[in-house]
Amino acid sequence: MRLDEERESDNVEDRRGEAYVGGGGGIGGRHIGIGTVVVALAASYFFGIDPRVILGLASNSQPSAPVQQAPAHKPPAGDTMATFVSKVLADTEDTWQAVFREGGRDYKAPHLVLFTGQTPTACGRGQTAMGPFYCPMDEKVYIDLAFYQDLKNRFHAPGEFAEAYVIAHEVGHHVQKLLGISEQVQRAQEQARDKASANALSVRLELQADCFAGVWGNRADKAQHIIEPGDVEQALAAATAIGDDRLQQQARGYAVPDTFTHGTSEQRVRWFRRGMDSGDLNQCNTFKAAQL
Repeated sequence: MRLDEERESDNVEDRRGEAYVGGGGGIGGRHIGIGTVVVALAASYFFGIDPRVILGLASNSQPSAPVQQAPAHKPPAGDTMATFVSKVLADTEDTWQAVFREGGRDYKAPHLVLFTGQTPTACGRGQTAMGPFYCPMDEKVYIDLAFYQDLKNRFHAPGEFAEAYVIAHEVGHHVQKLLGISEQVQRAQEQARDKASANALSVRLELQADCFAGVWGNRADKAQHIIEPGDVEQALAAATAIGDDRLQQQARGYAVPDTFTHGTSEQRVRWFRRGMDSGDLNQCNTFKAAQL
């Protein structure tokens, strides 16, 4: 990626190395059985919206009690990885500001929180094991940068554009929050006739965030020429590596489609590519698509 001349975002909060002291057993302030956590994390390790949605708790959980949090501070100068994610976040800000402006709306940028181990969020306690996630209650994206080592070593999806895709997908969930899509999906999930129907809505939500990430890639490249040869293939490799079918097959030897919450590898690649090829938000309506 060509980011040398790009600006850094002012919306990055560095909590790395801070001690976490607070209540609540997990996301949503509830204690969740370890079996449930393992299954949920296998499906949502990559690119998850509010983890409570994946765990099926969005309709009946409450945020954890407030905890003491040190004042926010910026990453130190010279921190290469923090600088990288800050520049990627800035690119998403510029892109979505332009898209929203075209639609006659204002874009409110999210904050990106860097942490290690665990950290308090408005959705409960965030943990490294969850992977990157977006909390709609405080409109923040959370990531432990050690995740990128897993992306490279465990899932064989290295490269800066693959790493940028992670952030762009989470910001895509923020866009869904601002547009009211997330709230509509949550209400529909609460009224769903069964768990499989609720999961199917989560799949459409996640695939739309993949498409939104592609829209960002298209627009950012046209504006700043950030993409180099091979970059798009890196993102496609990441999307392939984290399809529900691929993760479930690796975890237990078979896949159960009714339990999918993010979509198959093929679907994730298709929707990211759709956004990347078009750069058009209107091409990302997964909820009206007859075939995902």
